[in-house]
Amino acid sequence: MIAQDKTTHEDILQQSINHLEFLGFENIKADLTGYEQPKTFIKKENNLVMTPDITAYKRTKKYYFELGLKSEKPKLLKSKWRLLDVFTRMKDHRFKIISTKGHYSFANTIIKELNLDKTLIKL
Repeated sequence: MIAQDKTTHEDILQQSINHLEFLGFENIKADLTGYEQPKTFIKKENNLVMTPDITAYKRTKKYYFELGLKSEKPKLLKSKWRLLDVFTRMKDHRFKIISTKGHYSFANTIIKELNLDKTLIKL
């Protein structure tokens, strides 16, 4: 999810955090008030700041989670997902995408366009 959409989808972000806690994830950081903010990435070309939606640990592995929600700027969302995918493969972390009803086809379309080998976590 891009920064412009965070205020409108805080409830889905909180629901995702609750789901991850239920699944046994620990040390959850989220781009949401009341939680510690995850590490941000800065694109040097245009000083664009990209922050993962959620980071968490499970069995000593670090996971990065993104919400796959419809966006008015899919190009920005694609670049963020590409960055996280490359970074997580370099560092041997995990990258997962969470989506909700009504957003599955949008998220799957972006995954196919980026040639990512991901399956959605459905809430």
